[in-house]
Amino acid sequence: MAYTTDSIDYSDAAIPDILKSPHILASNIDRSLSSTRSKMSVIEEEEILMKTNYVARILKNEPELLPITKSNWYKEIHWSQAIFLCIEPFIALYGISTTSVVWQTVAFALFWYSLTGLGITAGYHRLLAHRSYEACLGLRYALVTLAAGAFQGSALWWAKRHRAHHRYTDTDLDPYNAHKSIFHAHIGWLLFKPRRNLPLIDITDLAHDESVQWQHKNFIALAMSMTFFVPTLVCGLGWNDYRGGFFFASVLRLVMLHHSTFCVNSLAHYLGDMPFDDKHTPRDHFITALITGGEGYHNFHHEFPSDYRNALKWFQYDPTKWVIWIAMKCGLASNLKKFPDNEIQKGRYTMTVKALNEVRDSIAWPKDRTQLPIISFEEYQQMSNGDDGRQFVLIAGFVHDVTDFIDSHPGGRALLKTHNLLAMMRVAICEQGGEVECLKKQL
Repeated sequence: MAYTTDSIDYSDAAIPDILKSPHILASNIDRSLSSTRSKMSVIEEEEILMKTNYVARILKNEPELLPITKSNWYKEIHWSQAIFLCIEPFIALYGISTTSVVWQTVAFALFWYSLTGLGITAGYHRLLAHRSYEACLGLRYALVTLAAGAFQGSALWWAKRHRAHHRYTDTDLDPYNAHKSIFHAHIGWLLFKPRRNLPLIDITDLAHDESVQWQHKNFIALAMSMTFFVPTLVCGLGWNDYRGGFFFASVLRLVMLHHSTFCVNSLAHYLGDMPFDDKHTPRDHFITALITGGEGYHNFHHEFPSDYRNALKWFQYDPTKWVIWIAMKCGLASNLKKFPDNEIQKGRYTMTVKALNEVRDSIAWPKDRTQLPIISFEEYQQMSNGDDGRQFVLIAGFVHDVTDFIDSHPGGRALLKTHNLLAMMRVAICEQGGEVECLKKQL
């Protein structure tokens, strides 16, 4: 893809995690003092927030560019990227409609799609952006070379933005903030110039990686070769299908790989559930995993980003996890990072409890005894003999209003003995417990 190659600032320091501003309570000794101190509290909170919250400070001190309007839209388009991304689907459609299908070319296109996609998932993403495992130098060179065939910018360009996405998820400092729209998260952030400068991100480790530096310096040549020349030549020299090699194994493969990767930023933030955390938009879904080559368990990934796995269970689709594991068995990879299972279970437990609490809050429960008035037996008799037609039953010291229930079931009055249903009809507590208790006290 015709991504802009940034001049990378290696002096960026890691920024401390966002701190929550303390909640300052105002005194309520009297109304005037309370009002004054409350106002001071707000001011102090804002000052503390600006000092401790990097995102809030940046958003306040560096306002975003002017919004895109009908009068300036053409100035805000990133034309090189926009033309590249918008024209490639039409070239692919033209090739599909005018080129004969050769099975060897189709098979190679799928093979090349998998390899270049692996360069992104195992290389750019899990190795370089998250450092979830270590790889020998040969494997590092192989992965960044294959990733160039996905034409998604150099490893430096890609990893820097992806680290910003994780550090500032769902804020205005997130390059592909899902809150702005699914279109923005999918491809809009590439078509239009960013409305804010990219925040400080530590990429000093990549600055000392010789494979990353080599790929960054030679990215255009590598990308053109791996994206177009290699697949065209393989199909042409292999079975004399140069045309199919270009349209199917090069262009169509590239379109599919682009939007497969883009779905990690868009679809994975809209489709699915949140089994580990619901503070941000990432979600888990099997369909997203299929579309993105195993990157669809995004809620887990955002909660545990340095884990080399994207899916926990063996049957969940995550081929990159198995490739990394095989590379480890072959001595090509090492130090595969896994979050402790206990911490992962904490996330599951928290979300399970939250779901159960939501169910609990939606259920109508019997009134607690502390919520019921206490009446005497004589008062209960007066209620029962009233002219309003209401029917009351006194059982185990609780007065139940059974007016709307007594004739609603074929079982009739016998059904009232069912404690669970009867408990829902409590309206009072009889002070002396019942008629027998009342007689005993009188005697």
